[in-house]
Amino acid sequence: MTIFIPTPLRAFAAGKDAVEVNAGTIAGALDELTQAYPDLRKHLFTSEGRVRAFVNIYLNDEDVRYLPAKDATAVSSSDTLSIIPSIAGGC
Repeated sequence: MTIFIPTPLRAFAAGKDAVEVNAGTIAGALDELTQAYPDLRKHLFTSEGRVRAFVNIYLNDEDVRYLPAKDATAVSSSDTLSIIPSIAGGC
């Protein structure tokens, strides 16, 4: 499957905008990603191993937080994961 890396995190993934992984679940895909690029782990996960609150992950077009199995959801080679960091701002 393909994991899309957002611009602010590409520096921690050798400049890549997408990475191919072979995993059976969302959690497995993220684990494979962070094994290949260990510097990403601290940006994606808390010290307890949970996805950080300001990081949104989408399986195809579905927010993983709202999937019944969440990160245990099965994935296939044709699926995509998009990592979308929250952006705050204001006047």
